[in-house]
Amino acid sequence: MDRWTDIVVYPDTPAQETLSFVPPQHLTTCLVTAALFGCLGSSYLYGYSLSVVNAPAVYIKAFYNQTWMERYGEPAGLEVLTLLWSITVSIFAIGGLVGALGVSLLIKILGRQGTLLLNNSFAILAALLLALGERAQAFEMLIVGRFLIGVDSGIGLSALPMYLGEISPRHIRGSIGQFNSIFMCAGVFTGQVLGLPELLGQESRWNFLFGFVALPAVLQLCALPFLPESPRFLLMERRDEARAEKAFQAFLGKKDVTKELEEVHAESRAQNNLRVASVAELLRNRAVRWQLITVMVTMACYQLCGLNAIWYYTNGILREAGFAENLIPYITLSTGGLETLAAICSGLVIERIGRRPLLIFGFGAMAVSFSLLTIFLNFQDKVAWMPYLSFACILAVIASFCTGPGGIPFILTGELFEQSYRAAAFTVAGTINWLSNFAVGLLFPFIQEALQTYTFLVFMVFCLLGATYLYFVLPETKNKTFVEISQSFTKINRVSHSAPEKEMEVVLSVKPGAKEMTNGNPSGVIEMESSF
Repeated sequence: MDRWTDIVVYPDTPAQETLSFVPPQHLTTCLVTAALFGCLGSSYLYGYSLSVVNAPAVYIKAFYNQTWMERYGEPAGLEVLTLLWSITVSIFAIGGLVGALGVSLLIKILGRQGTLLLNNSFAILAALLLALGERAQAFEMLIVGRFLIGVDSGIGLSALPMYLGEISPRHIRGSIGQFNSIFMCAGVFTGQVLGLPELLGQESRWNFLFGFVALPAVLQLCALPFLPESPRFLLMERRDEARAEKAFQAFLGKKDVTKELEEVHAESRAQNNLRVASVAELLRNRAVRWQLITVMVTMACYQLCGLNAIWYYTNGILREAGFAENLIPYITLSTGGLETLAAICSGLVIERIGRRPLLIFGFGAMAVSFSLLTIFLNFQDKVAWMPYLSFACILAVIASFCTGPGGIPFILTGELFEQSYRAAAFTVAGTINWLSNFAVGLLFPFIQEALQTYTFLVFMVFCLLGATYLYFVLPETKNKTFVEISQSFTKINRVSHSAPEKEMEVVLSVKPGAKEMTNGNPSGVIEMESSF
C-alpha cells in the first residue's frame, strides 16, 4: 500500500475505511538539487573530516615537533606530541557537540536553509586555519580549525536531515534522507583517495588536504540561496503561506498544492497554535517520551556499534594476510568504496523494505559479523588463510552498518516528531551522537588494551541491544505522515489522542462543512491525496 491511504476522521462514527489514490510523484530537479547541494556542504564534509586526518598524521606530528623546537629550543617529548595529536583528533567531537547544542536556536532564528548557509562560514574559516597553520608555524591553528569543522559537522548533521525530511514527499522521504548517509560515505572515500601518496598524502602537500574542505562549502553557498526553504517551516513557523506554496510547487513540480497546504494547516491545528518547544519541554512531555527514548537509543548505538574500531584493525589484518605495505592504502580504499555502495543500495530499497527492517537487520548482521571476527582474529596466527576471513568480516560489518544504522537514525529523528518538537529532538539526538563519539574515542584504547582480540564482543553486545530494542518498540514509518507516526506511539506513551489539547490528536484536512450527511448519517471518511 505505497500510494493508498486509509483514513478515519471522526471517532464518534463507526470505523470506516476508504482508499484514496495518491498520484505517483516523480523526483523533481529542485528536490534533487536541494538534496545534492545540501549534503555536499554538510554530511560530505563530515565524512571527509573523519578520514582526512589519517594519511598526513605522520607529517602533522613532525610539524608539531618542528614548531615546538623553534619556539622552545628542544624537541617535544613523546608525551607532549601524543597529547597535542590527541587534542587535534578529539576536539572535532567537542566542536560537534557545541554545534549540536546550538542548532536549535539557529534553526529557530534562521530556518533550515538559513542555518545551512550560515554553517558554511565555519567550514571556510576552518579550511583557512587548517591549510595555513603550517605556513604560520602555529599548530594552534590546526587545533582551532579542527574544532570549527566539528562545529560545522554538529550543525550540519542536525539541520540537513531536518531540511531533507521536510521538503520530501512521504513516499520518497526515506530515499531522499539517505542522501545524507551516501554523502557521508562519499566524503570518507574522498578523504582516503586524496590522502594517497600519489595525490595529497605527501609532506609537501598535506595542507591542501585540509584546504579542500572549503570547496564543498563554497559550492553549497553558491547554490542553496536559489533553492526554496522548507515549506513546512515557512507555513507552520513563519506563517508565510505565499512562500510555502511556491516551495511546495517547486519541490513537487506541480501547480496545485492545495492538499499539501491543507495537511500542514491540519498538523498545525493538531498542535494547538504551534510554538517551537525547548529541549526542557521536550524532556518533560510524556506524549513524546518513547519517541525521544527511541531516538536516543538509536543514536547511541550509531556510535557505540563499533564501526570506528574497525579502522583500527584493518591495516593490521591486511599485514597479517601478507599484503605488501605499499599496497595496503589501496586495498583499504575498498572499505570506503563498499561504504558508499551499501549506502546507495539502502537508499534504493528503503521505501520498499522500510526503516525498521533495515535497522534491525543492520545491527543484527553487525553482531554476527563481530562474533565471527572475534573467532577469526584468535586463529589468524595459526591458520594462513584466516586473515582473509577476518578482512571479509570487516567488509561485512561496514556493509551492514551502511545498509541501515549508518543513515536511518538521522531520518528517524526527523520523522518521529512533529514540527513543534523537531528542532529540540535534533538537539538531543546530536548531543547523544557526539557524546557517544567522544566516549568511544576516549575509552576504546583502554578497552582494546584490556581485551585485545575480544574487543569486538563489547560492540556485539551494543548491536544486539539496539536490534532488540528496535524490534519491540519502533513502528514502521515509511509512507506515513508525521501525525500518523506520532499516533503510533500513543499507546506506549499512555496518552489519549481524543482530547484536543493532546498533540497526538488525529486531525486531518477538513474544510468547514466537510462533515456532511450521507444517507442521513455523518460521513466519517475523507479522502487525503497529499504527497506529504
